[in-house]
Amino acid sequence: MSDDARPRLIIASHNPGKILEFQAVLGHRWQVRPKADLYVGDVEETGSTFVENALIKARHACARTGCAALADDSGLVVPALEGAPGLRSARYSGGDDEANNALLLKNMATLEADDRAAFYVAVVVLLEHADDPTPLIAEGRWHGRIAAAPRGTGGFGYDPLFVADGYEQHAAELSAEEKNRVSHRALAVQQLLQQLAA
Repeated sequence: MSDDARPRLIIASHNPGKILEFQAVLGHRWQVRPKADLYVGDVEETGSTFVENALIKARHACARTGCAALADDSGLVVPALEGAPGLRSARYSGGDDEANNALLLKNMATLEADDRAAFYVAVVVLLEHADDPTPLIAEGRWHGRIAAAPRGTGGFGYDPLFVADGYEQHAAELSAEEKNRVSHRALAVQQLLQQLAA
């Protein structure tokens, strides 16, 4: 199918890691375009849940472009830290990924090994248009633990610290293909594709 024959889907994100992951799993069905290509700016994420923030971002992208839009809100949840970093995962330290990882390690320094459980969560929302009353909503969770020190150079976010259940490698040591198969975002997109096929 040529690019012109595929409908356009705007990814409501500036995060290059997320955009690449979405293109890898959705590019066969849509012309997947980051919102920056259509000059869509950011919108304030005022929701109190991952679902609410994803809806806000998708609706904003639809309204600005007139195209279908997909947005996700995702983060890392550490139950022993009362769910932090949670909704503030990307802004946890006020700095970059490295600073976020350093703050997480600092905040977990006194925790026992049994309290290092964590999971990534991704909520993906697809809207056909800005006033779509029936958005498709899918959620994926990737369970694991937080390591004592970072390893690996791939991925983004907390991947250098995250060790998924069943793995010895840190998420930042996994190939992009492997991560796209098993991650929270991959699981959410797989669920979304099942909804689209139904």
